[in-house]
Amino acid sequence: MPCTVIVGAFWGDEGKGKIISYLALKDNLDFCVRTGSVNAAHTVWFEGKKYALHMVPAAFINPKTRLLIAAGANVDVKTFFEEVELTNVQGRIAIDQSASIIEEKHCAQDKASAVNKGIGTTGRGVGPAIEERVRRTAKLAKDIPELKPYLADQVQEVNDGLDTGKKVLLEGTQGFMLSLFLGGGYPYVTGRDTGASAIASEAGVGPTRVDDVLIVYKSFITRVGAGPLPGEITKEEAQKRGWYEVAAGTGRDRRSAPFDFDLAKKTAKINGATQAAITKIDAIFPGCRGAKIYNDLSKEAKDFIKEVEDKTGVPIVLIGTGPEAMEIIDRRK
Repeated sequence: MPCTVIVGAFWGDEGKGKIISYLALKDNLDFCVRTGSVNAAHTVWFEGKKYALHMVPAAFINPKTRLLIAAGANVDVKTFFEEVELTNVQGRIAIDQSASIIEEKHCAQDKASAVNKGIGTTGRGVGPAIEERVRRTAKLAKDIPELKPYLADQVQEVNDGLDTGKKVLLEGTQGFMLSLFLGGGYPYVTGRDTGASAIASEAGVGPTRVDDVLIVYKSFITRVGAGPLPGEITKEEAQKRGWYEVAAGTGRDRRSAPFDFDLAKKTAKINGATQAAITKIDAIFPGCRGAKIYNDLSKEAKDFIKEVEDKTGVPIVLIGTGPEAMEIIDRRK
């Protein structure tokens, strides 16, 4: 703090929503800026209720946090209004006037393109909407009358906040290995860069204004759709190990693989990670579920965390031990 970028280390589903929601409460965030688009959901468990959010930032659980959607984001207007009502954040959420809009035609184009090219998609129109923005023919948030009460200059607001020492979190979506430019397995990637630098760029925050890059790992790796997944195990084996998951946003099966230390090191280096979080430690070490103190972890869990730190060179400062926002071991000073 005061400015932290959250980036996923693998192919998404690392538990960024959990980490962001914890930081919103623990650090009493002033601003949380969501980048990306609706093709990724962040899951937040709070007070026994599950939220799968495609537009509203995961920091919504702190009623004092100003919620912003970045200038570089793509907005699905219907989803935005549905989630604003669900989370009751009217009056403290805004969209940058230059964010681009996903239209119905983009969803149809997205689905047709996926069939023709054999590349998996959520069908939410994100790729075609990005194409239109690149061609400079896209509608922007300022062009949509019903969004007028929610418009803001997100870039100005956040930079002014940083000038006065406010705590800002930049919320990345998807995982780094899905980056259009730097990910693995092109063309089985997403339509944008998902790295820490791009997250800051979408929010209009210069690199020298970022204090920390917090990379989020999960204790095992998952991805949805087609494309490479080194070390992939079968669905049956994933179910046996307790690793089988369904995507929060689409309901698609997540493919699974063991934690990849070499990949973890690579993604930490490229993103310039200064800190790391690891979630679902309880999935591979069930006895650690719900722990809130590091010494309550098993020796095996501690050895695993130390191996991640040793091989990546990045300190693990947050350890998720369960789904709830506050089921975290916080090792920060």
